Amino acid sequence: MSSSKPSKPASPRLRLRVSPAAESILRSGHPWLFADSLRKQNRAGELGELAVIYDRKDEFLAVGLFDPDSPIRVRILHAGKPQTLNHDWWQARLNRAFDLRRGLFDEKTTGYRCINGESDGWPGFVLDRYDSTFVLKLYTAAWLPRLEEIVGFLKAQISNRKWLPEPPSPRLVLRLSRNIQDLARTRFQLGDGQILAGPPLTGPVVFLETGLSFEADVLRGQKTGFFLDQRENRRTVETLARGRKVLNAFSFSGGFSLYAARGGAQSVTDLDISTHALENANRNFRLNEADPAIARCPHETIQADTFQWLETSRDQFDLIILDPPSLAKRESERAGAIGAYGRLAALGMSRLSRDGILVAASCSAHVTAAEFFEAVRQSAARSGRRFTELQTTRHAPDHPAKFKEAEYLKTIYLSLA
Repeated sequence: MSSSKPSKPASPRLRLRVSPAAESILRSGHPWLFADSLRKQNRAGELGELAVIYDRKDEFLAVGLFDPDSPIRVRILHAGKPQTLNHDWWQARLNRAFDLRRGLFDEKTTGYRCINGESDGWPGFVLDRYDSTFVLKLYTAAWLPRLEEIVGFLKAQISNRKWLPEPPSPRLVLRLSRNIQDLARTRFQLGDGQILAGPPLTGPVVFLETGLSFEADVLRGQKTGFFLDQRENRRTVETLARGRKVLNAFSFSGGFSLYAARGGAQSVTDLDISTHALENANRNFRLNEADPAIARCPHETIQADTFQWLETSRDQFDLIILDPPSLAKRESERAGAIGAYGRLAALGMSRLSRDGILVAASCSAHVTAAEFFEAVRQSAARSGRRFTELQTTRHAPDHPAKFKEAEYLKTIYLSLA
């Protein structure tokens, strides 16, 4: 008889039943199951395990990652007909996200999103590329127990030269949302800014966006180090900037300003409350000073609160970009944010010269596109100036938004006589 200890019997599969309303929501393709929609579960679930959701007829509905401590109790990975989530399934899911980006960018753009969370079938999971550095940001603790396995898939993918030009050894950096950092550190010994693979890194990395060079602070910067989601709007601003005096409010690292300068702007001014952001903008301009149009374009920085500065300044500009951080972090702030967007647009218009162009953007998911656009239009109507709506834009192709809560980015372009 063997003296070895008997193995611990495997726990039965975690089975959940949900409210009728939640059944309908999950069938519609929504990727979240909230805790208050749970009606029954066969046992206590563990962080990161697969939870299988059944309908009232005891038929398979969906499967996802379980988090016993989150209001979003399950992040859905698959709904519909049953599937086995094995190695091949995960590999195919990863390939699909990368394949969707294939052909979107040439060698002049080495910074873009590779995986956009729920909209790519990876809930609470974002992967961005900055040249040979890749940044994985997790917004849910449910991935932490699976991180070693997933990193194995990612390392193989980012080393694949079929789609990636010959960079140096690829690097993978882990970023964590604030709400999961303590758990990641104490239970999994993982830290925000940790290098998961590749060579060490002590400062920003440099990447290309349509031929322009930018720094990305992938270890400590906002999001994953840069606002990749505004690329297409930056390209549009470049086409509008020729001969214009440009103000880039909430300028962060000067992305819109660099595009405007390359587009032939008369001058560009970066306005931001953060000295660190303005220093970053200056470094980005220096990175691109070999471009003749950028070298010719005067670049000024102003450190100030944008609302206050627009109220007191008497300077006039021919093109103004208003791209503030989110003004509604939660639903309770939505009404106030709509009013603030309208006020900001009005202040921008007061600094806009005749036949000038206003570019107003919002990244507040709690404010809908219709609400934001209407707030800006009403401000234009109250200005007493004739205005023409040039266009509105939403998400870039590498940032798909396939459910309501993912729809955060919206931009409106107005010309005012």
